[in-house]
Amino acid sequence: MDGGGFPETRSTCPYCGVGCGVLLRSDGQGGLSVRGDPDHPANFGRLCSKGSALAETVGGDGRLLMPRVQGKDCSWDRALDLVAGRFRQTVADHGPDSVAFYVSGQLLTEDYYVANKLMKGFIGSANIDTNSRLCMASTVAGHKRAFGTDTVPGTYEDLELADLVVLVGSNLAWCHPVLYQRLLAARETRGTKIVVIDPRRTASCDCADMHLALRPGSDVALFNRLLVSLYEGGALDASYLTHVEGFNAALEAAFVSDDSVTGLSQEEIDAFCKLWMRTENVVTVFSQGVNQSTSGSDKVNAILNCHIASGRIGRPGCGPFSVTGQPNAMGGREVGGLANLLACHLDIENADHRAAVRDFWAAPAMPTRPGLKAVDLFRAVGDGRIKALWVIHTNPAVSMPEADAVRDAIRNCPFTVVSDITAATDTAQLADVLLPAAAWAEKDGTVTNSDRTISRQRAVLPAPGQARPDWAILAETGRRMGWQTAFDYQNPAEIFREYAALSGLAGGFGRDFDISGLSDLSDHAYSILAPTRWPVSAARTGGRFFADGRFYHENGKARMLPVVHRPPAAPISPRYPFRLNTGRIRDQWHTMTRTARSPRLSAHMAEPFLDIHPQDADRLGVHPAHLLRVQSPTGQAILRARITTDVHPGEVFAPMHWTAQTAPTARIDTLVAAATDPVSGQPESKASVVAVEPVHAAWYGFAVSDGPLSPEADYWAVARTGTGYRAELAGLSAVTDWAAAARRMFRLPEANMQMFSDSARGLTRLALQENGKLRAALFIAPEPVAVMRDHLTTLPGTANEEALTGLAPADRPDPGPVLCACFNVGVKTILQAIESDRLTSVDQIGEALEAGTNCGSCRPEIAALIARACPREAAQ
Repeated sequence: MDGGGFPETRSTCPYCGVGCGVLLRSDGQGGLSVRGDPDHPANFGRLCSKGSALAETVGGDGRLLMPRVQGKDCSWDRALDLVAGRFRQTVADHGPDSVAFYVSGQLLTEDYYVANKLMKGFIGSANIDTNSRLCMASTVAGHKRAFGTDTVPGTYEDLELADLVVLVGSNLAWCHPVLYQRLLAARETRGTKIVVIDPRRTASCDCADMHLALRPGSDVALFNRLLVSLYEGGALDASYLTHVEGFNAALEAAFVSDDSVTGLSQEEIDAFCKLWMRTENVVTVFSQGVNQSTSGSDKVNAILNCHIASGRIGRPGCGPFSVTGQPNAMGGREVGGLANLLACHLDIENADHRAAVRDFWAAPAMPTRPGLKAVDLFRAVGDGRIKALWVIHTNPAVSMPEADAVRDAIRNCPFTVVSDITAATDTAQLADVLLPAAAWAEKDGTVTNSDRTISRQRAVLPAPGQARPDWAILAETGRRMGWQTAFDYQNPAEIFREYAALSGLAGGFGRDFDISGLSDLSDHAYSILAPTRWPVSAARTGGRFFADGRFYHENGKARMLPVVHRPPAAPISPRYPFRLNTGRIRDQWHTMTRTARSPRLSAHMAEPFLDIHPQDADRLGVHPAHLLRVQSPTGQAILRARITTDVHPGEVFAPMHWTAQTAPTARIDTLVAAATDPVSGQPESKASVVAVEPVHAAWYGFAVSDGPLSPEADYWAVARTGTGYRAELAGLSAVTDWAAAARRMFRLPEANMQMFSDSARGLTRLALQENGKLRAALFIAPEPVAVMRDHLTTLPGTANEEALTGLAPADRPDPGPVLCACFNVGVKTILQAIESDRLTSVDQIGEALEAGTNCGSCRPEIAALIARACPREAAQ
């Protein structure tokens, strides 16, 4: 034991659905150290750049410390009396369906369970949905249609046992880096083939044997062609098909499918089908590129059809595999956090299931039909049907499609409660009541990852101020609404035991989800619970599903579905000639409530952007780093142009992370139409239509500061640095007094100012100093500002008198933009090593600089630098 006597505590990373284990050690002063848990079966000690930077995201800065009502701090008694009273009165006046909860995959399973029980069993409405609706609802629908339950058949080990791994709509290298590294390690030892199916060239393509850049939304046509090839090539499993119904209808639909809609050549399609068909052990990994579509459920079933028909499911190294985007999206599915589900994979429309859950809970009310899914839920808020709304750990004013309309709906809702760790989110600023919640590393419970492994999150830091765990807030609200006994929980272990016992009823109905073997855990046994893959029952423990051909439909068979290609909901038109794809970047997470606190995570891509093909850029007169206005039928955004062949002509890509707090013109979901899959209710986030045009800025700016900024600009994007903040700026009209504008922006009315101005060239540079230390600097130019940004971000707080040069001194090389966030290695540092040390491989760079040796998600970018600097060696 070291670290001042504080032991390491095993916990789980709060980011993606990989569910990596972490070892946490408190420093006794509100901070902690983080390293990967070498014994956790998800990551075996590996962490990605985000997980490696977790220690930078904790602390009291910006935290919500007390309940607030109408913007004023108050006691918990007052806040919860108001919440319980308003929800109770709204139900009495307008019925149970006049209220709603919108929750999050950031919740722990115990939090989710209490929220679901309160809404469905006691308030009596199914109007509880989750931001996981935006993530994997189409997978849930596809699984249920094919298997009878929402069952993930395989495990992470299958990635290491497969001979072919197909990544469909999944940038595994950036969005699930630890799994990607497990895959690459397997390829080194067994020669695993990798195919990427994605309209866009992503980092995952770097190590792929084949990249099929199909047209957006055409996945069904491709997998229908694969099904036909399996039939024509004699690669079906006749024995396994005795456990399947619907094969003939599915094959008939596949035969009439037109694979030309994919935009792929016949040679590409044939090569893919032959590789898939001739490889016995195949895993198909799919994610948001499949799910976030108006035909997402059909895409899932097109993939499942191929695995079922060929018997490539449930065996080691075989199967379809959905990777989830949030740490407890799976847990939310298991507890019934979606509006169309009961707990434990039971069905809300099944009378026997409802009765069993109602009796178990001794519930006074139970809805008989599904509630409103996310898009419809916020439409109901907007038109007045929902009169009381509780949002927990999510930011729908940014993340929902048609985000402007959702923001306005929340603002106009008669009563809105938000539970979160900060008041500084777009959604929290609309709340009537704000409730301070405990954050990761402060709360205790369980999460379930993408391969059904239940892991513990454990508290190692005290919750600041009056923040409380979410289960405690929800349970206290239930008690104040009149249900004392049902919500008389003392700790999360008690909730987990109840949940595990309820799952035994599901097992009795023949459902897949059964962890009743954990229902008698003592508090101590719960506290030391090791990672455990469900099911855990007397009948079955862990393992894969469906190798035996036993499924969960009433007749015990799988179902293949006839699916046909349907184009995206919005057609391309002269007014909106581009197809917009949205997604994540490597080092940021959702709407950056946590990751934006980390300087090194903010350094890789510090502002929002739009990827556009060079042909489109030339046609529109767009130049690198200039600004673009992006308009859709539902909103508009201003983004930095990034000209790249990673996207096709006519297609553009923008990341989804920025908010009104970090870049107000870059709220991407204002552009996304609220078109949804008719089965899953998941919105089409990757195929909206937009128009793009250059923004003719009067000036561009770059700023650094040791404190928060208040930009006055038509475009701005702020990011954390190691010494404070940096900002990109632009304006549509001239500024006549930059000195006054700078003092307002930096909030430094009395600081000493050093200023250079060349009005003829439109250049202004100024620095603000106090007590001999640089506080802030601003650089203005008529074109995107050319300065050494990463050098300048190190200067606030130093006695630097040469900041206005914008250049690093000769004896202090500029590292350039951070490329490897794990080890804080810049682009120019890598290029210098390539040139001076004659390094020609990614591994050599890793040995020399450590870059790319932790999570590996920067390795494709390192390879690109080598290819640019040493084209001959890269080609060999």
